[in-house]
Amino acid sequence: MERFSISMDDGLLKKFDRNLKKHGYSNRSEAVRDLVRKTLIDEEWKAGEEVVGVITLVFDHHQRQLQDKLTEVQHDHHDLIISSTHVHLDHDNCLEVIIVKGEAATVRKLADQLKATRGVKSSELTSASTGKKL
Repeated sequence: MERFSISMDDGLLKKFDRNLKKHGYSNRSEAVRDLVRKTLIDEEWKAGEEVVGVITLVFDHHQRQLQDKLTEVQHDHHDLIISSTHVHLDHDNCLEVIIVKGEAATVRKLADQLKATRGVKSSELTSASTGKKL
């Protein structure tokens, strides 16, 4: 492991330290490593690398033909989908979690298509890395 030092404005360092405590970091090094990893993952997504991610959807179970539309979109992109899980949150709402892997722009396009489907209440694409470049 290599060590290096960082110079930082006092005010910024105080905010950083408060943030560390808020998120449960035991030291600054772990927090800096996470920031670097996040930056590298963002770069992989921007560069169009092969990436992994999770698409999270919350939708109205009663919306006419919505489940069929979501399933059809997923079948159209079966090559990107590793796994999906469907959960009944309550009488009206469902949660679907879709694990995806593929070229970044294609994954993002799938996430956008699912998000834009009428009846989807909430949608989030969580970006991650295959770990090959980290």
